[in-house]
Amino acid sequence: MPHDFQPILDYAFTIGIELTGARWIKPTSIGMTRAAVYAGSGTIEGPMLRGKVVPMSGGDFPLVRADGVIDFDARYLLEAEDGAVHLFAEPRLPLGENPRGRRKMKRNEAVGRDEYYMRVSPKFDAPDGPHAWLNKHVFVGVAEKIPGANRIHYFVVRVITSLR
Repeated sequence: MPHDFQPILDYAFTIGIELTGARWIKPTSIGMTRAAVYAGSGTIEGPMLRGKVVPMSGGDFPLVRADGVIDFDARYLLEAEDGAVHLFAEPRLPLGENPRGRRKMKRNEAVGRDEYYMRVSPKFDAPDGPHAWLNKHVFVGVAEKIPGANRIHYFVVRVITSLR
């Protein structure tokens, strides 16, 4: 039975990001492993936003924790179809996949949804105007790992007044 305050998720858009090769720092000053993986290009497709990832405008900076979970700090620019540019940030994205999924990722193979767990909560810094709504909502993303890229499906969290 749903809770009275259970949110509703509406599909907003998908961002597909073509990634460049990773550069690794082993170990970092805190004794873990960090990398830099730049966003070479990408697309934004969906009912609420369309456009592209601005090439080489940022990337993912994963930190491999001692427990094997990977925390990402992803930041790059998005350009909407109308030319508006947004800063997009996804801090602290936990990635925990099973060993089979990790082996597939190392071989740059597609990874099944049961082998890969990555959930994100992005933050947008969009200019005033038609895209300002991005600054005023919470989003949840579910990642899909494909060879050479990430595809993340974003859902906007809607407010509900009552289920009754």
